[in-house]
Amino acid sequence: MNFETYPFEKLNLLLENVVPNSAYTPLSLTIGEPQFETPQFILDALKQSASLLNKYPKTAGEAELREGMLAYLENRFALKLDNTQIIPTFGTREVLFNFPQFLLHDVENPVMVFPNPFYQIYEGAAKACRAEVIYLNLNAQNHFQPVVDEAALAKADFVILNSPNNPTSSVMGLDDLKKWVELALKHDFVLLNDECYADLYLDEPLPSLLNASIEVGNERFKNVLVINSISKRSSAPGLRSGFIAGDAEILKNYMVYRTYVGCASPLPLQHAAAAAWADQEHVDGFREKYQKNFEVAKEVLGVDAPEATFYIWLKVEDEIAFTTKLYKEYNLKVIPGSFLGREGEGKGYVRLALVYEADKTREALERIKLALENS
Repeated sequence: MNFETYPFEKLNLLLENVVPNSAYTPLSLTIGEPQFETPQFILDALKQSASLLNKYPKTAGEAELREGMLAYLENRFALKLDNTQIIPTFGTREVLFNFPQFLLHDVENPVMVFPNPFYQIYEGAAKACRAEVIYLNLNAQNHFQPVVDEAALAKADFVILNSPNNPTSSVMGLDDLKKWVELALKHDFVLLNDECYADLYLDEPLPSLLNASIEVGNERFKNVLVINSISKRSSAPGLRSGFIAGDAEILKNYMVYRTYVGCASPLPLQHAAAAAWADQEHVDGFREKYQKNFEVAKEVLGVDAPEATFYIWLKVEDEIAFTTKLYKEYNLKVIPGSFLGREGEGKGYVRLALVYEADKTREALERIKLALENS
């Protein structure tokens, strides 16, 4: 398979012959990996269950983990799902890659639709499926919202949304999500929202696509799925805990497929993740940290905070030149937007991941301010 080079590899190639300014300590705003300590109660749950490494985990997930996830969905979104409507997964990256292969295996000429720019695993999955790709281009002209082209959607088999969005930080409201559910039913495609940043809202809690599905009367979630992950909300990416939830008929067959994939989460990780999913208080603490970081960004760069995520989609004149300049003169790494998009989308932007404590975030943003002023 001819996979595209990953954005971080592209960045390494771009900067491999650039000597950074050693007067500055190295900083990086490239990867969406929270740099905060994982809460102690999660670590304690992991330690207390370490002896379970002598047992094979179930592909379907332990009851404790499922109960924690279902409790999360009820407490956070007022969604009362049952065990037929959720599958615990090893994070969400593996789902985003293998679920399309499961779903589209018997489709002769599959068509996938997803935002552009995007999380690159969407593209990798499309290549693995030999699927035609239709982009939902996100840009300033459409306020970084996916624009509906019903002629294109009429031939779609699988549509991925990503709200809150990586990398643009745009958020779809409930009414927009409802329209997408209606389109999925009208054109009979499977619709999935990648909701990994749903808990990183800065003001009001955001709805799930499953809420939108209920709102339009699709209470059994026909053709509708969501994925979510513990990585961002709990500062625990190493737990690799996620889920896919929604249409029970689709998930029933996907569960059979997953028994062959062999990516069940080790039992100690499941027990720690169960504790994390069931608790919301610690997430509120992390959200306060991100709110503080965006306050710093407003003060230093004059940019307004998004509704959610920990990203800034920063407009610059030339994203490649700016990225190189930042590294060479200020020893700071960012991701050029064009590395995250196709067909020109993402050009003229860099993505900043504000994943540090406020003092380090301020230091990084001050360097960016200097670079902008000296461009």
